[in-house]
Amino acid sequence: MRTFAWALAGGLWLVAAGPALAEVVITVAKDSSAQFATIQAAIDSIPAGGTVRHVVQIAPGRYEERVTLPKDKPFVTLRGADRSTTVITYKLGANQPGPDGQPIGTGKTGTVYLLARDCAAEDLTVENSFGQGAQAVALYANADRLVFRNCRFLGWQDTLYADGGRQYYTGCQIEGHCDFIFGNAAAFFQDCTIRCLSANYITAHSRTAADQPTGYVFKDCKIVADEKTQGVYLGRPWRPYARVVYLDCWMDQAVRPEGWHNWRDPSREATVFYAEYRSKGPGANPDARVSWSRQLTDAQAAAFSAENFLKDTDNWSPQAEATTRPTTQPEAR
Repeated sequence: MRTFAWALAGGLWLVAAGPALAEVVITVAKDSSAQFATIQAAIDSIPAGGTVRHVVQIAPGRYEERVTLPKDKPFVTLRGADRSTTVITYKLGANQPGPDGQPIGTGKTGTVYLLARDCAAEDLTVENSFGQGAQAVALYANADRLVFRNCRFLGWQDTLYADGGRQYYTGCQIEGHCDFIFGNAAAFFQDCTIRCLSANYITAHSRTAADQPTGYVFKDCKIVADEKTQGVYLGRPWRPYARVVYLDCWMDQAVRPEGWHNWRDPSREATVFYAEYRSKGPGANPDARVSWSRQLTDAQAAAFSAENFLKDTDNWSPQAEATTRPTTQPEAR
């Protein structure tokens, strides 16, 4: 069993868990019981270019703020108390005018921006509460070796902008209406729930060339919607070489028999890589899928395991990493 020792160093909690692991824990709460009242203030306190993991421990509450983890602050974990009680939320749509009076656009609507490598988020919710009417991003993630555990990402259109680097999501819930998982990351979704709020498109991947090692892979995920929702597409290609794969996923009745859409451009049917392997549930219908999608063999599916899809040249294996979650918490201050 891993043992933990806590010490107060420079006003921060330092936890050592055996000889290989050390963390600096920074606490956030909306009242005076923690070091900071906002998440962004806690992030701002972290020195740039660090090599020790900093854990931003966030107490239950609704944090109505925009949060940016900049590129020069790697090895940071945002850790909530529970994803149902620790919520980061903001309301901003793409049609909102910017300083120049013009609409700000999709990329500037995010509630949380994760831009630093080797970072993580655990046990929290990220929400854009704008609702219907415009693109409104909850999480924008563009960095390498990002891990998300037991999180919720809530929005309507363009909820999760997974746009660059390798990203691993496990036990998460992602919900939205249109293109609500989009971008050009190499993202792997393990045991996640994909909740469709209306008939539309789940993914809009944007790979621009056949040799880019990017794509979205869903493994042992559930595609769900309420019983009134019909006509959900598994994806449409934001860019011509979009790549999306569903492995051993359960799909409810909302998924359309044809499965995929060409974004009104038949030429993309020759360049996309849309595939399934052993889909199940009432929305699984391999015989009715569009002819330009694929049903993978065992050997083809193996190439899209997390171990193979995410390893690259550094053999990154997020599943093999021991959790950094301590068994004891410091007293609130």
